[in-house]
This record gives sequence, structure tokens and C-alpha cells, in this order.
Amino acid sequence: MKVLNLGFAALIGIILTLGSCSSGGSNRGDVLFSQGKYEEAIKAYDSFLAAKPKDIKALYNRGRSYEELGNYSQAEKDFLAALNQDTKNIQVMLSLSNIYQKQKNHNSALLYADYAVEVPGAPAMAYFMKGRALHQIGNTLEAMREYSAAIKMDKDFGQAYYYRGMLKIATEKKKSGCEDLGLAIRLNVSIAEEARDKYCK
Repeated sequence: MKVLNLGFAALIGIILTLGSCSSGGSNRGDVLFSQGKYEEAIKAYDSFLAAKPKDIKALYNRGRSYEELGNYSQAEKDFLAALNQDTKNIQVMLSLSNIYQKQKNHNSALLYADYAVEVPGAPAMAYFMKGRALHQIGNTLEAMREYSAAIKMDKDFGQAYYYRGMLKIATEKKKSGCEDLGLAIRLNVSIAEEARDKYCK
């Protein structure tokens, strides 16, 4: 079954919340990023990182800029550099999982999502991303468990209901799957309505 790639920036947030950088260079990059001027943002982060090459926020945000431009190899380098500075940074791990997912490298996507869930206090998104990677490699039982864990942590996690619903339908649990799609619709996951119309009539 095809698993749809939802916009990850909308799910985990665009800018890493590590506090403001002391120089205007990184702040300029953040503003340019928010305006969709990714190439200009990268230049601003380059200037800032020339003086502070280990700044986690600037590394991460430059990586996000590269990701938005589809330059996943450069995004990966920046995310790995940021993770090297903070080995327990869940948001960086999830961004790595996401770019590997986009490149259909599902084993690496699973690896970094798994690292994220092992960090104490991991958010529902970490379990969702792990479920998504397991879903893609065909491990349906574990994927179901991780989607359910995400929902247990966040009862309003519409995407998790949608993916769990689709997985249930694919594994012949149609009634329960359609119930999940209904919950996803109520939580404004628009694509769930199309799926319900297709599979639940």
C-alpha cells in the first residue's frame, strides 16, 4: 500500500527552538527562510557559521533550507553536524528520519526515528515517524503499535489516525480502520476524506 508523504515541516515545525543566536547573521537566515528565500537563507547561515561552525540552530536551519531545495545530501551533512553537537536532539533525529524517508531509504529512516523514541521525553511525533518507517518496510504489527503509541500520547494527532486507519484497512480490519479515518477527518486531515470515500462505502 502506498504511504503518502505529508509535509514534514508542517508536522514538526520549521525552525529549531534552541533560543536566539547572538549574531544577526543567523537571525537574517531565519527571516529569509520564513519568506521562502532558501538560497539567500543558506548564504546568511554560511556567513554566520564561518564564525560559529558548531552552532546547532544555524546548522539545523541551513539543513532545513537545503531540504526545502531538494538538496538532501547537504541537508544530511548539516543535520549530522548538528546531531554531533547535541546527540540527544530529537528534532534533528526526526529531520534525518524524514529526509531518508523522502529518499526511500526506509532502514535509515527507521534508525533515526528509533534513536528519537529512546530519548526520555520523546514526543508523539517520534513514535509516528518510527511507525511510518516500519509501515514502509512492511512491518505492519510494529507500525500499528507505534501509531497507537503516538495516538496515546496525543489524542489529536490526526495524521497518526489516518496512517493507522489505512494500515488497518490494508490488513483486513476495515471497520476499525474506517473509524480511524473518521477521527482523522474530524482532526482536519483532508486526505482522509478521500480514503474514507474509497474504502468505507
